[in-house]
Amino acid sequence: MSERHPIIAITGSSGAGTSTVQRTFEQIFRRESVTAAVIEGDSFHAFDRAQMRAKMAELENVPHSHFSHFGPEANLFKELEQLFRSYSETGTGKRRKYLHDAEEAEPWGQPPGTFTPWEEIPAGSDLLFYEGLHGAVVTDEVDVARFPDLLIGVVPVINLEWIQKLHRDRSMRGYSTEAVTDTILRRMHDYVHYLTPQFARTHVNFQRVPMVDTSNPFIARTVPTPDESMVVIRFANPKGIDFPYLLDMIHDSFMSRANTIVVPGGKMELAMQLIFTPFVWRLIERRKKAL
Repeated sequence: MSERHPIIAITGSSGAGTSTVQRTFEQIFRRESVTAAVIEGDSFHAFDRAQMRAKMAELENVPHSHFSHFGPEANLFKELEQLFRSYSETGTGKRRKYLHDAEEAEPWGQPPGTFTPWEEIPAGSDLLFYEGLHGAVVTDEVDVARFPDLLIGVVPVINLEWIQKLHRDRSMRGYSTEAVTDTILRRMHDYVHYLTPQFARTHVNFQRVPMVDTSNPFIARTVPTPDESMVVIRFANPKGIDFPYLLDMIHDSFMSRANTIVVPGGKMELAMQLIFTPFVWRLIERRKKAL
């Protein structure tokens, strides 16, 4: 953690909905005139798209292989830890972009699925903002989780997570249900050992729970809508959280535990605005006093 150079990290698995949280923070940063150095978790994968496919094909018939985007073999955990350390100490560090599609790749003159060159984060940012798979990862060799000042987990119940991934990968990427299912199964070992443990280290968790039947996610025709869901928001340390204010501002919300508030799914972004705007104020005010 750093008073002068704070870090906010959102962590969640593929298809979990971290992009929704990212949009909320972008609105907060714009409204509060905060300059954020944005880090995409995908940019810390170890292999570009072609290399990843080749590596997966190489290991396809290797017994007990758990190679996936969730695990350490396919990611640059040490480089991510070094970025967080460097930024917390100096306000800079090395980053790059992963070019997901042709639109992102066109300005760079590179194929989609490749990385841009490493570059220094420009000086003058107010904070670093990370969104990706491993914002709170800890292994025998690295401890990324010790650096962020605000760690947020986005964790739908697993059947909903799978439904969201199945529908996204089929509609946007053209994958078959069987191909997406194979990906889910291949990632399960790393999901259990590297993704799930992160949510015990976060400061706030958002878990969307559908209020409709998701018993068999592999045959679900539609993704449950926000209005068909509730969101469980858990605070690791509820001290300083104004729960009466939140309950008053978010209709139909309630407390399920002393550190947990439950809100309608359609009010999740409102809840994020109400919860995280004061967090950002405090980080920026602390930074100003430290400089």
